[in-house]
Amino acid sequence: MRTKYASTRFSIVKRSKGQSAVDAASYISRSVLGSEYDGKTYRPKYREDLVHCEINLPEYAPEEWLDRAVLWNSVELNEKQKNAQLCRTLKAALPNDWSYELAEETVRDYVQRNFVSKGMCADWAIHDSVNQNGIHNLHFHLMLTLRPVEENGKPSRERNISLIKTAIKSAISPDGDLRAGR
Repeated sequence: MRTKYASTRFSIVKRSKGQSAVDAASYISRSVLGSEYDGKTYRPKYREDLVHCEINLPEYAPEEWLDRAVLWNSVELNEKQKNAQLCRTLKAALPNDWSYELAEETVRDYVQRNFVSKGMCADWAIHDSVNQNGIHNLHFHLMLTLRPVEENGKPSRERNISLIKTAIKSAISPDGDLRAGR
């Protein structure tokens, strides 16, 4: 199955650009979150298009990171530099003819196989907006920690950017579609 117009966007949330991982998490989860780093409360503009959101953690990650505010505040407080890169994000279109259940299963499997199994913490959400002509825009957002979790439950001192780039490239087909069941 293919989307009519495949769209995939990757980016890095950077403190040097005034960005916040807590703000990005608030946006994708459509929830109000407070940042311990900058003291701001982030409120999403939209709420009606959220289909599903969840956090997937590797085996050794602290269980409290299942709380979105705790996870992303931990990331922001762990990264000390004023020009820190906080997380990598992905937004990708999904086929509009997929059921919400199929979209959830496919995205969960993709996230688990490509990132969580390699030690990354993943926060993802599926949105489905409908434009004025009744056309759906089923898509998902994914936020990934840049540092894998080590066996001691602490973030690695080393970032694993190449792991993330390789996993993303292997899971997106040349025409931009998400490869399911790889």
